[in-house]
This record gives sequence, C-alpha cells and structure tokens, in this order.
Amino acid sequence: QVQLVESGGGSVQAGGSLRLSCAVRNGDAGNVLMSWFRQVPGSAREGLATIWGAKKYTDYADSARGRFTISYDSAKNTADLQMNYLTPADSATYYCAFNTRGEAWFKATVYEYWGQGTQVTVSS
Repeated sequence: QVQLVESGGGSVQAGGSLRLSCAVRNGDAGNVLMSWFRQVPGSAREGLATIWGAKKYTDYADSARGRFTISYDSAKNTADLQMNYLTPADSATYYCAFNTRGEAWFKATVYEYWGQGTQVTVSS
C-alpha cells in the first residue's frame, strides 16, 4: 500500500518562496508519475506539475511554468515542488499524487494515491 506524506507548507509573504516535499512509502517515486495539485474550497483540484524521474520527464501547467519547479530526489524517494514568486492567488491546499501509468497527468481522476494535503497561505 503506497502512502504519500506531504510537508513544507506554511505561511509566506507575497513574493516569497516555499518548497514542498512528497515522501513516498512502499513505492518508487522515480518510476511512476508523480504530480502536484492544489485546491481552493469550492473549486476543482488543479494540476500544477508532474514528473517521471527515471525518464527525466516533466511538465507544467501554464499557471506554474516559470515559477514552480518539480524535481525528483532519489536519495529521499521524494517528489519536490519549489515555488517562487508566490502571490495570494497561490493560497490553497497542495496535494501530491502517484500513478503507475503514464496517463494524462492533469486529470485528477487518473491517480491511484493521494497525500493528505499541506496548506499554503500567501499574504500581501
């Protein structure tokens, strides 16, 4: 049974940065599709970035490209999301997701496992 544990959320001022980490238990984070999503109450879960580490494949949503960077850390078996130039619009609960198939990553319904989420609050 795969488990995902997110960390790194918190409060930050606009223009600041945060680094989120998703630790994978009972799975290889480098040989699956690992993605980060976020969700605001009342809205759909939004895909931000994805990585298949062993294939050196990454992709980003337009809202994340240029500001956010996803990476795979083989030593820690994690998928990390570096978020820079944060704005209040980035405030949300951020979730890590895991899928053994290389399916359309931006569709939340394809993922087999999810983390519990970590809160990010950006103030002006």
